[in-house]
Amino acid sequence: MSVNLDKTEASQVLLDQTGDVNEHFSRKDYLKFIIPSLIGVLFFLTPIFVDGKVTIGMGVIADFFKALLKEDLPLITVALLSFSALVSVIVSFLPETEKLKNSALGSIFRVSLPWLTLRVLGAAFVILTWLEVGPEWIWNRNTGGVVMYDLAPALITFFFFASLLLPLLVDFGLMEFIGTLVRNVFRKVFRLPGRSSIDAVASWIGSGTVGVLITTQQYEGGFYSKRESAVIATNFSIASIAFSLVVADFIGIGHLFIEFYAAVLVAGFTAAIITPRLPPLSWKKDEYAEGVGKQIKEDVPGDVSLYKWGLHQAVVRAQKAPGFGQLIKTGLHNVADIWFGLLPLVMAIGTLAMALTEYTQIFTWLSAPFIPLLEILQLPEAAKAAPALLVGFADMFLPAIVGKGIESELTRFVIAGVSMTQLIYMSEVGVLLIKSKIPLNLLELFVIFILRTLITLPIIAVLGHWLVG
Repeated sequence: MSVNLDKTEASQVLLDQTGDVNEHFSRKDYLKFIIPSLIGVLFFLTPIFVDGKVTIGMGVIADFFKALLKEDLPLITVALLSFSALVSVIVSFLPETEKLKNSALGSIFRVSLPWLTLRVLGAAFVILTWLEVGPEWIWNRNTGGVVMYDLAPALITFFFFASLLLPLLVDFGLMEFIGTLVRNVFRKVFRLPGRSSIDAVASWIGSGTVGVLITTQQYEGGFYSKRESAVIATNFSIASIAFSLVVADFIGIGHLFIEFYAAVLVAGFTAAIITPRLPPLSWKKDEYAEGVGKQIKEDVPGDVSLYKWGLHQAVVRAQKAPGFGQLIKTGLHNVADIWFGLLPLVMAIGTLAMALTEYTQIFTWLSAPFIPLLEILQLPEAAKAAPALLVGFADMFLPAIVGKGIESELTRFVIAGVSMTQLIYMSEVGVLLIKSKIPLNLLELFVIFILRTLITLPIIAVLGHWLVG
């Protein structure tokens, strides 16, 4: 049996009668795959313990610079968002030319009126919060203050290094190699490419935003279809172990962390199987990004072993990887896109979401239908617990804040567990998804959030009765 591959793939593969793969790769070719991928694994996928907490190398670097610039980061946030709003207004109203359209300036700052409005709103909110003037619901420490002083600094430092280092994880063959090895499991269980396992692991050890960032780049590169990217982003961008531990300690169930995280894994795994088979995700088409087309090739020819074919695919991908200069250029463009495009949305939408939680009863009203369900599940203090099931849509830490005052350990266990499996948090992941080219809108994100809540709530409640009593 023989397989002919295009010479542009920079290799020749001959399959003899025994199914062996004879690859004409040099040692340099293998090292181009191995070394960058290994560095990427060390930065993004290798758990390390720092001060008794589980984190990743990427997180250590970001935290170091966050601490180093601690006093200056709020002012940096004000400067970035103000610059974004000013330049976006100017560029968006300039006459449209082909040169502007294809330039970095145009791609980052020329936006439609709704996005321009949000950028201006984000700049206005951050200035009012910095000066503590205007309506208190904007600059209150629990609304705009949370976004400006807690969330934005973390995103500024984290995404700077993540954008520069992420190509090591995705552009040098690691996703092709791992994707080929686990393709059968992921295709059968989740109906997804095997490479999506990298998204899940990066989220699990690092953070959900890393998973979304990977998914976005893979979709725009033609490696995920519209359906696959939407499913992966909303079901595999899981909360990290480190954050889960923070939530467990804060809500008062730290001594049950093993039982708690086991329940989260079981419920999350179940939701990842069921949710994609329901609308709106099941309605998404297996079409690829416009202008790119399908780039993924995980099929294994003939009797070739998964390992050998995965290695071949990885080396071919590494050979096509851009040079150092292009990687830096692309990385800095991504940093600029996040700083000037994403941060204003986080400030605008995050502040509004936090204000709705702090100053209105909207989540209390919306959560009323959950009270009978919580009572059926025999969870104490159902009326107090119900709002905690919905406030997570605004921010991932809000359920723990709402649930902390509940006396029942069982109910707190369930609240914390469900909050870890809902995944759609508008202050971070939600905004990142809306800004991306992945075909998901706000209403769809809310529907997916509710579906995941309804799926995981009974599972965690049953496990809670068993594990907590």
